[in-house]
Amino acid sequence: QVRLVESGGGLVQAGGSLRLSCVASGRTFNYHVMGWFRQAPGKEREFVAAITWSGLTTHYRDSVKGRFTISSDNAKNTVYLQMNGLNPEDTAVYYCAIGNNIRTVDPDYWGQGTQVTVSS
Repeated sequence: QVRLVESGGGLVQAGGSLRLSCVASGRTFNYHVMGWFRQAPGKEREFVAAITWSGLTTHYRDSVKGRFTISSDNAKNTVYLQMNGLNPEDTAVYYCAIGNNIRTVDPDYWGQGTQVTVSS
């Protein structure tokens, strides 16, 4: 069993920044990829970014490349998503996930989600 707890969401104006955090606990040793997904109202959940626990490999969806940065801190079992240059299209509930596929994560566990709202 793995538990994922996100934090850091909030309301920000267009052009602003937020940093999301996800703390993992439990049997995380079975997995080597952590990722972020998001789901906007009326839309399907979509992949945002992923990272290997080593931090050596990352993968992003095209629309966030150059604006979002995913990073990991193994000592804290924590993954971060630094989001810069936010725009209203980034408004969504952001979910942390754990799996073993760097391109899709292929999650076995999800966090509860944290709301990000970008005002224009």
